Amino acid sequence: MANLTLQNVKKSFGAVEVIPGVDLEIMDGEFVVFVGPSGCGKSTLLRLIAGLEDVSDGDIRIDNASVVDVPAADRGVAMVFQSYALYPHMTVRENLSFGLENIRMDKAEINRRVSDAARLLQIEQLLERRPKQLSGGQRQRVAIGRAITRDPKIFLFDEPLSNLDAELRVLMRVEITKLHERLGNTMIYVTHDQIEAMTMADKIVVLRKGIIEQVGAPLELYNHPRNLFVAGFIGSPRMNFVEGKASAASAGQVVFEAPGLPPLTLPGALAQPLASAPATLGIRPEDFVVSRDADSGWPVTVGVAEQYGANSYLHCTLAGEVPILVHEAGQSLAKRGDVLYLAPRESHWHLFDADGAAIERQA
Repeated sequence: MANLTLQNVKKSFGAVEVIPGVDLEIMDGEFVVFVGPSGCGKSTLLRLIAGLEDVSDGDIRIDNASVVDVPAADRGVAMVFQSYALYPHMTVRENLSFGLENIRMDKAEINRRVSDAARLLQIEQLLERRPKQLSGGQRQRVAIGRAITRDPKIFLFDEPLSNLDAELRVLMRVEITKLHERLGNTMIYVTHDQIEAMTMADKIVVLRKGIIEQVGAPLELYNHPRNLFVAGFIGSPRMNFVEGKASAASAGQVVFEAPGLPPLTLPGALAQPLASAPATLGIRPEDFVVSRDADSGWPVTVGVAEQYGANSYLHCTLAGEVPILVHEAGQSLAKRGDVLYLAPRESHWHLFDADGAAIERQA
């Protein structure tokens, strides 16, 4: 197990700057997820930590010792790839032991590590099979097992579940989380799927264009996004946004005005005074109070009502053009063409200024 520190880490490919400068502290035993859209630099950052790419500038420290000049094989990290990267002509046992044989480890120790990894991942019955005889989930377990046999300080996962079907992804997500609880090693996991990030991480690192937008626990990012990007990226379905102007003219209330709509009074107080400034109002689909009373908020027209049994999602339009998604627990009675009236639940709304930064509310 180990802590990891990134100090002003930069990476350029020729004239293209991919990582402009990242500072990050990962504590011993944490499960940290790098999340962001495709091309945001998360996999590049992982490869820099692994030693598969050279840093252009800055420092990477494991247990307070710099590793920027240390070869990948000597950093004490093990990487699990999206493609599994198994040797097709070798059995599972041979795949698990190959790396250890290359460093001339004692055969008895190799056998112990392979047996321990197989037992931990429940693949003991697969040891004599070859990769083509395994399912996708079984191949991923073998890839993880190969990393475990190296007994690394830090595990690195590069979108390991993206080749699996939806049901198997859920199962493997749980298995990797349980594995972290059993081993206690530091783990860094890269994904573009924010559901994986929310359900697996101790700490999430949200990246955009090689820059860290926010770092924090899953619910911290969900409840207190620092800016519009984080607010829109974290949460499924995503947050609704309406552009307009906001003012905090009285204690305990904020008034939000949008073109073509009546003013909406938001219960809650801002940390700083605000006088009719451009702002974006953000409300999550589950945070609406839904009514058929015309005096209860903004009118929306239902376009599509999706029934999931235990939950319903209403795809609506506001002022004829702004899309609004509403989540209702249970089986909604709303149908296409119905007019509903929406207001946010008390204190369950977010405001962002003209630059996209969150406007702080009083605690």
